[in-house]
Amino acid sequence: MAERIPTVVADGVHISYTVHGTRGGRGSAPSALSRIVSRRAAPGARQVHAVRGVSFAAYKGETIGLIGSNGSGKSTLLKAVAGLLPPTRGRIFTRGRPSLLGVDAALISDLTGERNVVLGGLATGMSREQVRERYDGIVEFSGINDKGDFISLPMRTYSSGMGARLRFSIAAARSHEVLLIDEALSTGDATFQRRSRERIAELRAEAGTVFLVSHSDRTITETCDRALWLESGTLRMDGPAAEVVAAYEAFTGRKE
Repeated sequence: MAERIPTVVADGVHISYTVHGTRGGRGSAPSALSRIVSRRAAPGARQVHAVRGVSFAAYKGETIGLIGSNGSGKSTLLKAVAGLLPPTRGRIFTRGRPSLLGVDAALISDLTGERNVVLGGLATGMSREQVRERYDGIVEFSGINDKGDFISLPMRTYSSGMGARLRFSIAAARSHEVLLIDEALSTGDATFQRRSRERIAELRAEAGTVFLVSHSDRTITETCDRALWLESGTLRMDGPAAEVVAAYEAFTGRKE
């Protein structure tokens, strides 16, 4: 039996953060400075306990879906695995450097798609030579140029779906020990979604671990072999994707 190699271990993870807001709008700079000096909390500030004692281990070659209601902590947990949000309590251990789709390949709206492919590729760890070698494949995969020469236009002219497809194409152009995807596969037509699922399968075969957040239960069952169900920040269920999705659908009373 092949050895199972852990890539991500979450040990009793809690994540809390403060949401600031005022009933009267943004407030003034002098009042904000006064609160900082006096250590007073901003009006309307509240503490959010987004993730509550979550523990799991992910292994090489797995594709893990994260499901749950809006505000259940899925995206927050991904950001913590990526190292962008420190746990308030508990610990997260990772093998290598996790890549969060849309953050590592952060695109700049005033630059062309072409320039963003180069910069995004470098940000994900590719060399300039690797970016040059994979450039045509990235553009073709994204479908950006299917209806015109959009790759030469500034990113601000793109729809949100076009931007999401380009981010996925850049991130998927290289192997990752841990790749974190938040809703990117909900964009694009059926052809792009099929290509995306096939590419995720290839990334798994290249011995990586993929985490996928999606509001589409069908996407989770078709793409993932395992699922984590979060509800109100707690881990309700961890198991085979089809079983976890079935339990979630029974809980919510919905079925795709």
